[in-house]
Amino acid sequence: MTPSQLQEQIFSVSESNFESLALEIFRFQFEQNPVYATFAKGIGKIPEHVKRVEDIPFLPVELFKTHKIYSAEKEPEIVFTSSGTTGAITSKHEVADLALYRKSFRSGFRKFYGEPGNWVILALLPSYLEREGSSLVYMADRLIRESENAYSGFYLDNYKVLSDKLRKLNGDGKKVLLLGVTYALLDLAEKFPQQIPNTIIMETGGMKGKRKEMIREEVHTILKKSFGVNEIHSEYGMTELLSQAYSKGNGIFYCPPWMKIKIREMNDPLSFAANGKTGGVNIIDLANLYSCSFISTSDLGKSYPDGSFEILGRFDESDVRGCNLMVE
Repeated sequence: MTPSQLQEQIFSVSESNFESLALEIFRFQFEQNPVYATFAKGIGKIPEHVKRVEDIPFLPVELFKTHKIYSAEKEPEIVFTSSGTTGAITSKHEVADLALYRKSFRSGFRKFYGEPGNWVILALLPSYLEREGSSLVYMADRLIRESENAYSGFYLDNYKVLSDKLRKLNGDGKKVLLLGVTYALLDLAEKFPQQIPNTIIMETGGMKGKRKEMIREEVHTILKKSFGVNEIHSEYGMTELLSQAYSKGNGIFYCPPWMKIKIREMNDPLSFAANGKTGGVNIIDLANLYSCSFISTSDLGKSYPDGSFEILGRFDESDVRGCNLMVE
């Protein structure tokens, strides 16, 4: 298939043809991406030997820090970069087609939350707003625009203004989505607790060195009590991907149809763990067509028979990436 033919099929993929499309994209990326091809050959995963999804090699996400992971001939339209501590090497994700990213996050958002126009979308993303190249800020900005609501917008550290707006919107019965980096949501909860049950609180993970790491249950308990909501939602994504998974509570995430999680054995990275067993998180993101759709992360997780998954922390030896979720 040509790249355009592959692209046309990504967002209409079903369970029945997911594997065949994934294999087609693997072959395309093997041919177009020299870094991925070198890695695949190094572990004996050439296309002739790859017959199932389980045979596809997953590229270590750390290579985005040191190599150009790119599967297109044209120049990239944008380069997204990861956040990190001062002096740390950050990942670079060169995106050949921004329209593909926009379709991915729009389609994913609609699947789980409906049309952006039905929401007031507030983004509390201070660490991301203070630097260039954040894919999360790009996504939030587009969703805010598409909400076409005068109340939607970004917030840096003006917690009082945000708190007042949340109080008014809750009183008016508006559907509100507050998307925030974890430490900033905790700051807001401490400084301006209030009961806003009409608001969905969605954390994107990450303490950014601003607070001590906390287990997810502890963070969610604080936020639920401070804001009077029954559940805390979460978004799972990263600079190196073009798709996101969402949790509507209890830390259980679901993927859109073009994204899957495969849990690898902790001591055997080429084997896969059974459902319910903790292991390393491998991600298939078919929307990542012009980069690499098959990524091995440093996150620990569990998968379940219905395709859902949990993130439980990180491998001890891995560095703390800026967008990491709380450790378990």
